Amino acid sequence: MIPSRISILVSFVIKESRWMFKIMTVRVWLKRDSGQYWPSIYHMMPSPCSCMSFNPETRRLSIGLDNGTISEFILSEDYNKMTPVKNYQAHQSRVTMILFVLELEWVLSTGQDKQFAWHCSESGQRLGGYRTSAVASGLQFDVETRHVFIGDQSGQVTILKLEQDNCTLVTTFRGHTGGVTALCWDPVQRVLFSGSSDHSVIMWDIGGRKGTAIELQGHNDKVQALSYAQHTRQLISCGGDGGIVVWNMDVERQETPEWLDSDSCQKCDQPFFWNFKQMWDSKKIGLRQHHCRKCGKAVCGKCSSKRSSIPLMGFEFEVRVCDSCHEAITDEERAPTATFHDSKHNIVHVHFDATRGWLLTSGTDKVIKLWDMTPVVS
Repeated sequence: MIPSRISILVSFVIKESRWMFKIMTVRVWLKRDSGQYWPSIYHMMPSPCSCMSFNPETRRLSIGLDNGTISEFILSEDYNKMTPVKNYQAHQSRVTMILFVLELEWVLSTGQDKQFAWHCSESGQRLGGYRTSAVASGLQFDVETRHVFIGDQSGQVTILKLEQDNCTLVTTFRGHTGGVTALCWDPVQRVLFSGSSDHSVIMWDIGGRKGTAIELQGHNDKVQALSYAQHTRQLISCGGDGGIVVWNMDVERQETPEWLDSDSCQKCDQPFFWNFKQMWDSKKIGLRQHHCRKCGKAVCGKCSSKRSSIPLMGFEFEVRVCDSCHEAITDEERAPTATFHDSKHNIVHVHFDATRGWLLTSGTDKVIKLWDMTPVVS
C-alpha cells in the first residue's frame, strides 16, 4: 500500500527508462548519453496516483488513482509519448494494487473499498469481484492455474480461483501477527512469499501441498517490498528499516516449531507465575515463561540464558534458545544464509530487473536509488 500524497512514490527500470509518480502526474524518465536520468514526458492525472503496473511487451501502463479509477496508457517505442487508452471505474475508493495479465488480457485490482475486481483489458468490461475481509495490500497471480493471492491488512492471505466471469474461494491462511504488506509468487517452485508489518517474511509451500510455512526474520521494521530472482533462487526483501536483505532460498530450510504449553519450566520444572498450586506446594516463587526458538519448549529465563542465530530456521539475528539447544547448535549451523545491505532510506517500493541484476528502490525521503545487485544476486 502506498501513501497518496507523497511526492515520489513508485519507480522501476525497464529498457533504460525510469518511471515515477508525483502528486498528480505520471512522469517518464529516460537515461541520457551522459548516464543521467532526465524527464522525458509527463501526464497530468485527475486524481492522485496510488499504484501502477507496466507491461514491457505491450508498453501498457495501468495507473490506479485515489478516486477508484484505473487509467490505461500505451507508450510509444521511444518512450516520448503517452496515449490514453481507456478508464476503468474499478473501485469506490483508492486503488491499492494493480496487475495486468497479458496471457488472459485481464486487469486485476484491489481497492480500499475491500473489493478485489478483474476487468477485460480489451473491452473494459468488469468480469467479476470478491469482497475481502480487510483492505488488500498484496496481490499476485498464477497464470497456469488462474489462482490469485490477496494479502490484506488483517494479516490474512486469501486464495481465489478465477474463471472468465466468476471466482471460487480456495482457502485462506494466516501466519503473521501484523498486516500483510507485500506478496511475491514463484511459479516455478510454486511458493508464495509474504512480508508483514510484524517484520517477518513467510514462505508458503503452495505447490508441495504439505502445509509448510518457513519464517524468515531479518528486518527490524516492517517489510515493505519483496522481489524474487528465479534463476538463482534468491529472495530480496526491503524494509522500513532501510535494510535490503538477500535470502538464499536454495538451501534446505527448517520450519519453526510450535510453542508448547506448560505450567512449569520443561527443563527444571520450576513453576511459572500463574501456577499457584505448584508454587504453594513447592514453596517457590513463580517465574516468567519463555520459549526456545529451536525446540519450542516452555522454559524459564535461567534455562534459556543463551542467544544464538539459527539461519536455517530463518533467524539471522540472535534469538532466545534453551541451554541444551545452544550447546547442540554447531558453528556450521550458525553460518548465515542471507546478506544484509543498508539502503540508507526508508524503502516503500522496489522493482528488480533480473536480466540486468538492477534493483530500484524508492523511499519516504522522495529519493529513488538504482542498485547493481550482480555481486550478490548471481
